[in-house]
Amino acid sequence: MVGSRWDDVEAARWPGDLAQRVYTSRLLGQDPDLVLHGGGNTSVKLRQRTVFGDEVDVLVVKGSGSDLGDIEEPGFARLELDHVARLAELDALSDTDMAEQLQVASVVAGGPAPSVEAILHAVLPHRFVDHTHADAVVTLTNTSRAAQVLGEIYGDEIVVVPYVMPGFELARTCAARVHEALRPGVIGMVLMNHGIFTFGDSARQSYERMIDLVSRAEEYLVRHRRAPVHGGAPASASISVSTRGERATLRAAVSAAAGGPVIMSGHVDPSAMAFIHRPDVATISQQGPVTPDHVIRTKPLPMLGRDVEVYASAYRRYFEQYRGRSEAELQALDPAPRVILDPTLGLCCVGRTAADAGIADDIYRHTMKVILGATELGGYQPITMAELFDMEYWELEQAKLNRRRSGAAAFAGEVALVTGAASGIGRACAEALLREGAAVAGLDVNPAVTDAFDGPAWLGLVGDITDDDALERALERTVERFGGLDMLVLNAGAFPPGAAIASTDVEMWRRLMAVNVEANVVLLREAHPLLQVAPRGGRVVVIGSKNVPAPGPGAAAYSASKAALTQLARVAALEWGPDGIRVNVIHPNAVFDTAIWSDEILADRARRYDLSVEEYRTNNLLRTEVTSADVARLCVAMCGPAFAKTTAAQVAIDGGNDRVV
Repeated sequence: MVGSRWDDVEAARWPGDLAQRVYTSRLLGQDPDLVLHGGGNTSVKLRQRTVFGDEVDVLVVKGSGSDLGDIEEPGFARLELDHVARLAELDALSDTDMAEQLQVASVVAGGPAPSVEAILHAVLPHRFVDHTHADAVVTLTNTSRAAQVLGEIYGDEIVVVPYVMPGFELARTCAARVHEALRPGVIGMVLMNHGIFTFGDSARQSYERMIDLVSRAEEYLVRHRRAPVHGGAPASASISVSTRGERATLRAAVSAAAGGPVIMSGHVDPSAMAFIHRPDVATISQQGPVTPDHVIRTKPLPMLGRDVEVYASAYRRYFEQYRGRSEAELQALDPAPRVILDPTLGLCCVGRTAADAGIADDIYRHTMKVILGATELGGYQPITMAELFDMEYWELEQAKLNRRRSGAAAFAGEVALVTGAASGIGRACAEALLREGAAVAGLDVNPAVTDAFDGPAWLGLVGDITDDDALERALERTVERFGGLDMLVLNAGAFPPGAAIASTDVEMWRRLMAVNVEANVVLLREAHPLLQVAPRGGRVVVIGSKNVPAPGPGAAAYSASKAALTQLARVAALEWGPDGIRVNVIHPNAVFDTAIWSDEILADRARRYDLSVEEYRTNNLLRTEVTSADVARLCVAMCGPAFAKTTAAQVAIDGGNDRVV
C-alpha cells in the first residue's frame, strides 16, 4: 500500500519551488507501486528572467530518460510555457514535429529532451503537476467497469479521459477535457489504461493528492476483490542441474530470434510460479500489458512455454496485420519474447543487457499484480492489439530504440564466468569484461568477491573450486541469473613457496594439482553443454604461465600443474572445435599485482636470480612491468572477434623472455 513519505525535517532541506519539486519527485519515484524505471513525470511552472531582463513563464518538466527516483535539477527540461501550451491549439502536429517544437521552446541550451507529455503539463493551469502509472489506478482502468468504478471512488474530484495514445493527440484531447471539466474541487485526472495526474499550488499538495487518490483506489480493490483463483504451483526451488541445460538452450533459441545474444534471468519464486500455474494463465496472460508504455520492454504478450519459433511467427503475423496503420514504412522489430512463462523454468525475463532483463522482470511482476487484481474485479481488459501496435511502432519510441542499439557494447547480451575473481588477474578480467558489456559471474573463495563490483551485470559467488558442489552451484546460479554461459576464464590458482624436487611435500603437490588442474577438469566438463549452445560460440581462456615453456628451479609443482592445465586446454580445443568452442591460453609472467605474489615470495624469487626486487619486476626483454590489466586486455581480445578463427593458441604476455624466445 502506498503512503505519504513526506517528512517535514527532510523537506526543509529543499528550499524553493524547484527544490521542492525535486524532493517530491523523488518521493514518487522511490515507490515502485507508483513509478517504474523512468516512468511518470512531474513539473512546476516558474518565472525566469532572460538576459534582457524580461521575465517569462517557464515550464520545468522532467526530461526524457531521467528517473524520478534520483532526479536532480539538471534532469528537468526548461521550456517557454506559452509556446508549449499553444501547441495544444493546433489542429494537427506530427510527433516528430512536436518533439522538434519542444526543443525550440527550450530556454536552456544543452538541457535534456522534454517529456512527450510536456504539452499536457503546460495546459493544466496548476503550478505543480504529478503523473504516475500507479498499480492500483491502472488496475481499475483495465476493467470493463472502469468508468463506473472511478465514479464510485472519486465522484467529481477527477476528470476522466478515454484512452488516447501518448503524444500530441493525447495532449490535445486532455486540453479539451480540462477546458470543459476543470472546476473547483477537481484535484486529479485519470487517463484510461495509462495513469493518473494530480495537481496543486505546492509540491506537497500535488504529491499528497496523488497519495490520497491512489490510496482510495487501493482501498477499493481490497473491499471488492473476489476470492482469487489458485493454481497448483510447486514450492519455490532453486534451479536444478537438470534444467541448467534447458535454460541455456532456451536462451540460445531466444537469442537466435533476437538476432544476437541476450540475457535471460530466471525466477521460480512462489508468486511467479503461482501465476504461471493458474488454470486460466493462457487467457489472462495473453491480453496485453497494463499500460502501453510497457510494450517497449515486454513485447505485446509473454511467451507461454518454450516454442520460440511459434511465438516469433505469431509476432510476425501481428506486424503484418497492423503495419498498414502507419503511413510510414515500418521495419519489423525482432520477434523474440521478452517475458516467458514456463511451468518448470518459471518467469524468464529477457533483455539485451542484465539491466534490461531486470526492468522486464520488474514490469512483469507489476503486470501480474494488476492482471490478478483486475481479474478478481470481474475481468482484465487492456487496450486493443491495434492500439498496442501503434505504441510499439510509434516513431518517437523507434528513435529511442535505434539510439540504444547504436550504442551497444561489444559483449552486450553475453555471459562470462571468471574464477579467482576477487583479486589480481581474475578481478581485472572481470572488470574488463563488464566494461565491454558482458554480464559476469565471479567465483572466488574470498567472500569479498560478492561486492567486487556493483550493478545488475555482476554476480559474485563464494566457493572453493576444489569443491565439485561449489562449482555446480556456481554454474547453476550463473545460468539462473543470466540464462547461459558464453565465456569461461580459468584463472583461479595457487602458487606455493619455492621448493626443490628433493624436498617437495607430496601433500602440497596434491593440493596444488587439485586447485590448478583437477578443479578445471570438473569445471570444463560441466560448462561444456552451456558453451556448446552459446549464441556466438563458446570461448574458454586459460590463464597459464611462463613456467610452461620455461620452468624455473624450485617451482616444480607449480610448473607441472600449469603444464598439465595447458595440455588440458589443448585437448579441449581438439575435442570442442567441432562445437564451435575455441580454447586459448595466456601465459603471463611476473604479474606482481596478484594475490599469489606476496612480498616474501617476490623477494625469494629475486634472490634466486641474484636480482633486486625492482630488477626482478622488469626482468624481460622490453624492461617493462606486466600488470593484471594487461592480461585482462588480452583476455578480452581472445573472447572477441580478433580471435574468432583462433583456437589452441598459447600467447605469452611477459615483456619478452629470453628463455622462451
